[in-house]
Amino acid sequence: MTHKIILDTDPGIDDAMAIFFAFQSPDIEVLGLTTVFGNVPVDMAAKNAITLCKLAGKDIPVTKGVAMPWVGPESSYAHFVHGDDGFGNIDFPAAEGELDPRSAAQYIVDMARENPGEITLVAIGPLGNLALALRLEPELPKLVKGVSIMGGAAFVPGNVTPVAEANIWNDAHAADIVFSAEWDITMFGLDVTNTVRFKEAFVDTLAQKNQELGGFVQKSAQFYIDFYTKEGEDRVCCFHDAFPLAHLIQPDLFEFTEGQVRVSTDDLNRGQTIVAPYGTTASPLWTEAQSIKVATRVDAQRLETLFIDTYAK
Repeated sequence: MTHKIILDTDPGIDDAMAIFFAFQSPDIEVLGLTTVFGNVPVDMAAKNAITLCKLAGKDIPVTKGVAMPWVGPESSYAHFVHGDDGFGNIDFPAAEGELDPRSAAQYIVDMARENPGEITLVAIGPLGNLALALRLEPELPKLVKGVSIMGGAAFVPGNVTPVAEANIWNDAHAADIVFSAEWDITMFGLDVTNTVRFKEAFVDTLAQKNQELGGFVQKSAQFYIDFYTKEGEDRVCCFHDAFPLAHLIQPDLFEFTEGQVRVSTDDLNRGQTIVAPYGTTASPLWTEAQSIKVATRVDAQRLETLFIDTYAK
């Protein structure tokens, strides 16, 4: 079975690894890349997406999306995690290419209307584009197959604040809109993505298996690994963004908890994704909230093998 997806992204080192993984998989058809602010400003995210497509030899639409949070001022960016260029400051030459003239949200709506019930939206950045697409087409949840989100922290601490993960914190009001919509949502947050620490040997293997795409990931990941590695520890990093894509290919890798979800937009707890497992509360604030599946465990060894084997294709 081939999964048609639109990949909403803010490249981003782990975004690049995930995008190449999707491109390499025979089980995934990437219809287009929609870009959003997050790890880098949206203009840079769009340029980076074009560069990744050109490097992989993929002629697919790239669109530019929202540049700011739904509410509040322009975001800060994660240059200390991904480098000033989003690719670990490796000075990789930007590719020439034209953006699709549509906004990211309009592209999502158009493609969903053209392919009703066939497309999975895979969001690996802040959720402003999906929120805007819902405003453009309130029937969007009926037009897509499902939504897979890399973001959130249901039962574990956040990585920006004690309670919030970066993608959700960056645009909490947009996330609230997206998580409240009546579509099939699967969340791959820090509950599962932080449990697998990939050693430096992993990116070395990707480069051995695929000199061009894996080599790019290996080079850019050095900056990323520096961020993750504490003094005296093995050099490691997390490739958060590839998890929802791995689930499309091998769903039995993962275990889930199901419940109702709310996203906090309060200043103190902004971006907190709170999940009440079924049967744990009688409050209408929760029982009437949208249902969600939260990934909580993954078979790390099989996951790593899947990534390596796919890069080798």
